[in-house]
Amino acid sequence: LPRLPMAPDFWSFSKSGEKLADLHINYEQQAPYPLKMIENPKVPFSLKVEKMRLSKDKRQLIYNNFLKLDGIPKAVFNYKLGNRSALEWVIEQYRVKVDKRSGIVNDPNREAEESYILELVKKIITVSLETIKVIEGLPRDFHKNHSK
Repeated sequence: LPRLPMAPDFWSFSKSGEKLADLHINYEQQAPYPLKMIENPKVPFSLKVEKMRLSKDKRQLIYNNFLKLDGIPKAVFNYKLGNRSALEWVIEQYRVKVDKRSGIVNDPNREAEESYILELVKKIITVSLETIKVIEGLPRDFHKNHSK
């Protein structure tokens, strides 16, 4: 049987794993990150999303024609799911899409809960920042000392 190295501080790793599991499983219950909401007074109020996009410096999210969200921390983009950050993944997935072949419209907006996507974006930022804190709290030398 292969020998698996035991972490020098196993219970610290275990507690970190519990925190990460709680953050990721219960992401919808996390506190929304406080972003500055910049409204366009020339456009009627709307929280519906067509296609969100980030500003060039990634400090703002253009939510729709009515709303921009300002103050996105750069650290959010350090937590990656594959080759994109969690926030970039949400931006890509939560948009209105029309299937070219069938014409079926996939609309992520919720009639009964218009602010769902807005709140999700804020919560994903919180989850990303907290995930980074937990990961940065893990011992750095574990892999280096046990990868023989």
